Amino acid sequence: MRIMILKGILIALFVSVYQSNAFTPSRYDLRSTTTRLYNTSPDGVPTEWQGEILNVLKNVIDPDLNQDIVTLGFVKNLKLGKNRKVSFDVELTTPACPVKDQFAMECESLVSGLSWTEEVDIKMTAQPTSMDTETVGMSQVGAVIAVSSCKGGVGKSTTAVNLAFALQSLGASVGIFDADVYGPSLPTMVTPDDDLVRFVGRQISPLKRNGVNLMSFGYINDGSAVMRGPMVTQLLDQFLSVTNWGALDYLVIDMPPGTGDIQLTLTQRLNITAAVIVTTPQELSFVDVERGIEMFDSVNVPSVAVVENMAYYEIQTDKAQLDYSSLKEAFAEKLKEVGACKDRITAQELASQLVQITEKSAAQSVSSKAEQVRIFGPGHMKRLSEQWGIEHTYSVPLMNRIAANGDSGTPFILQYPESPQAAIYNKLASSVVSEVSKIKFTKASAHPVIKYNEDFHFISIDDEYLKPAELRRACRCAACVEELTGRQILIPSSVSEEIKPLKMYPCGNYAISVDWSDGHRSLYPYRQIRNLLCEISGTEDAKEEVEA
Repeated sequence: MRIMILKGILIALFVSVYQSNAFTPSRYDLRSTTTRLYNTSPDGVPTEWQGEILNVLKNVIDPDLNQDIVTLGFVKNLKLGKNRKVSFDVELTTPACPVKDQFAMECESLVSGLSWTEEVDIKMTAQPTSMDTETVGMSQVGAVIAVSSCKGGVGKSTTAVNLAFALQSLGASVGIFDADVYGPSLPTMVTPDDDLVRFVGRQISPLKRNGVNLMSFGYINDGSAVMRGPMVTQLLDQFLSVTNWGALDYLVIDMPPGTGDIQLTLTQRLNITAAVIVTTPQELSFVDVERGIEMFDSVNVPSVAVVENMAYYEIQTDKAQLDYSSLKEAFAEKLKEVGACKDRITAQELASQLVQITEKSAAQSVSSKAEQVRIFGPGHMKRLSEQWGIEHTYSVPLMNRIAANGDSGTPFILQYPESPQAAIYNKLASSVVSEVSKIKFTKASAHPVIKYNEDFHFISIDDEYLKPAELRRACRCAACVEELTGRQILIPSSVSEEIKPLKMYPCGNYAISVDWSDGHRSLYPYRQIRNLLCEISGTEDAKEEVEA
């Protein structure tokens, strides 16, 4: 009885408060709530003006880190000056941030939209670079990007050089280190502004080209080195230590080809942040790509992009060079010959019209886009994406100008910055910037927690669940799915519901490897597992709707 009385009192109180307009809809309006949070001083400026500015700046989201710039701690030195002038810094993860201009515009628009602000001054900065490394000369390097291939002659050095200058064009401070002492390529590919060796204390100042730092064994020693592996490793370590790289956002390492002791030692000693794998479309090269990814995975270095060099040859269709004057005369003679025109003047006029029609048709028949001929086959970009979860894959054409620039000492991207091929390198640089930011400053690239519960026979993916048989049937390896057509070879009914994973372990930052009880080994990109969960969830929802 007492409970009923208390309920009645509470209901009466709620109705009374509601009728007194205390819970009007405007109270829940975001702008109304924000306005009520801050008291206004006599000069019209809110007493908690910092909070109001930070509140509106939370609407600016970093697309790579998936958080607002206030939560990420990007907003620094917030000040209010005379005449209601608001100034602050936006400290980004890298000066090469591809969306920094967009950030600046959004911040200015949001803060200017506040009723009490008169002027906004925004300074875009970047976080200071530093690295936890034993190599003295690299203490101020923000990130080390290894450009690697498991086979020589696939265009690795070309990719490394153009990637470095593409990163610099985005606003980053960049250096290139040629780690191939057996066959140094950098002296041939990049001619420095001057070849004077300068010393900073006991360290060597790197050579420069257009602001990019350069260092190679070939710059100080003609020819290649003849020495054993351990000596090469020591030499490279000394090179990196005695070179005064200074403050760099990115140091691009042109790795020696292969997956041997030198490559593994370099990867461990240099504290490499991420790797870019270079290959060609042939099947043999794809096998080497797998070895390269596995090598970097063994030392916990994520492979963030794959570049497929010599992927296709572009055939430029040029406009036919016709002698329209001779063509006009030929048309006129033929018109008179067949009796289509009685006099020469009429024939000439009609011939002129026919020539104009021919010229227009010839111009329209010329394709504005070059035809792509894949000399070495279709390549393996889709396969890389599906099996390894590497989202950033780029195809670079076989092009004489790229090869010629590699021999001339001027990088292709410097001589042809507006070309479609340079745009490919710029996209590669942007993707490297994004992935490095994820790796260094958030856990967004970390893999989900995936476990097998043997008692209840299910696989848990964070807070979601999956039957082992469902995951086994989704395998997209070459034995389960036909690569060219995408046709499923594996018969779903052949997979027992009792199948279970014997071992599960992460493969880099993008995939997980599973050893199954039927003897099969599968590799699943985390993206594929998430998509599978969405598909299964959608199917179950559809079934519930049908049953309802």
